[in-house]
Amino acid sequence: MDSTTYEELFGLLSTHEDEWKDVAFDFERQWNFINCIGAIDGKHVHIKKPNCSGSFYYNYKKTFSIVLMAIVNLNYKFMCVEVGPNGRSSDSGVFAQSEYKTRYDEESLHLPNAKTIPMTEYELSYVMVGDDAFLLSTNLMKPFSRRNLTKEELIFNYRFSRARRVVNNAFGILANRFRVLLTTISLQPEKATSMVLCCCYLHNYL
Repeated sequence: MDSTTYEELFGLLSTHEDEWKDVAFDFERQWNFINCIGAIDGKHVHIKKPNCSGSFYYNYKKTFSIVLMAIVNLNYKFMCVEVGPNGRSSDSGVFAQSEYKTRYDEESLHLPNAKTIPMTEYELSYVMVGDDAFLLSTNLMKPFSRRNLTKEELIFNYRFSRARRVVNNAFGILANRFRVLLTTISLQPEKATSMVLCCCYLHNYL
């Protein structure tokens, strides 16, 4: 089975720079983190070991799972999800094969150009925020991870974590609304993928 079984967009993934700026405005207003166009992370959805699958779905948590990768806006809505990759896949690997990354590489997302930060001479790109599992790039930011951080770096990490946690909050809301996601799903991966997508659709609707 292909490692990216399904890709789904909900019509919230903008293709106009003004809409990206609206998302960034919300993050700046609420969490004081500028130029943020979404928070990204992956969640393992536990499934019963598929027949004749070996260790294909076996993850680092020592369970069997499929991966739900999501980009979330400030209002805990899924702007883009990728469901179905096997549990062995890393977050960065799933992201690299995602529909978002494809569109980004094709330059069809129309992300805004970097803007000058008020009261400074520095320009900052519009970025998604993710954890250390992702690769740092022009439009994907992650926190400082080395020891002995400066005061400025600690302040950055604090503001960064407040912006990034919305994706974890969204996963929590999703799982508590649809509590089957808190269990081990006794379905084959294809059906489990469809079920998770349905939960994401209903989450956005609600």
